[in-house]
Amino acid sequence: MTCHEPAGAPPRALTIAGSDSGGGAGIQADLKTMLEFGVHGMSAIVAVTAQNSVGVHGVWDLPAEAVRGQIRAVVDDIGVDVVKTGMLSSAALVALVAGELDRTRAPVVVDPVGVSKHGDPLLAPDAVDVVRRELLPRATVVTPNLDEVRLLTGVEVHDAADLPRAAEALLALGPAWVLVKGGHLRGDAVDLLTDGTSRFLLRGPRLDRRHTHGTGCTLASALASRLAWGDTPEQAAKAAKDYVSGALAAGFPLGAGIGPVDHGYRHRR
Repeated sequence: MTCHEPAGAPPRALTIAGSDSGGGAGIQADLKTMLEFGVHGMSAIVAVTAQNSVGVHGVWDLPAEAVRGQIRAVVDDIGVDVVKTGMLSSAALVALVAGELDRTRAPVVVDPVGVSKHGDPLLAPDAVDVVRRELLPRATVVTPNLDEVRLLTGVEVHDAADLPRAAEALLALGPAWVLVKGGHLRGDAVDLLTDGTSRFLLRGPRLDRRHTHGTGCTLASALASRLAWGDTPEQAAKAAKDYVSGALAAGFPLGAGIGPVDHGYRHRR
């Protein structure tokens, strides 16, 4: 395998996730974000969705050999400095991806996507336990929202005081770090980053915006990109939070429903 970064090349980031035909989330959001952070984004598509501003209208998983082939083609030749996982859809695909992560020593950011922004399920019920057992123990950082916290641990988060309890329940499943996103709480947007010893509260203004499609994918990809540059988890999470806040503030309408965050907002100021 080629594991050394070529001279003059930017850091290499591999996203393993689903494709969003509407371009606001999934692989498309990941690659846009990685470009904004100056890393070379690569992809392994695990599923194709028919998706637009009003919902997910269909999901088609790729065959296991196609997913495995994409991952190995990238890892064995180009190499990776970070891996980010998103929508993995089925138990079989979660298990496959978890096993393939052992082919690299790069940090892994897991965005445990359970449902879309419109409430459409994107993770099969029988895949949840596989995420717990096989994927989370391989994660450098896991980035759940509050619905995903409840799905994975059963812990209900009602206010910021519940964030440490949620993080502890997630850390018990094996990741090195947890970033619990409190964006759905009232008041300031407060996230908690912890490894069980160090604890950091990341605060941002509450932005009352309708066009929020892709926030979770974007945050995880931004965090992964900064890890690829050598940031600590704290530095990476802070940079990701700042970027997502700006992208969310600049979100724009597309179609009849929920529009995307603006990944290129820094070029349109």
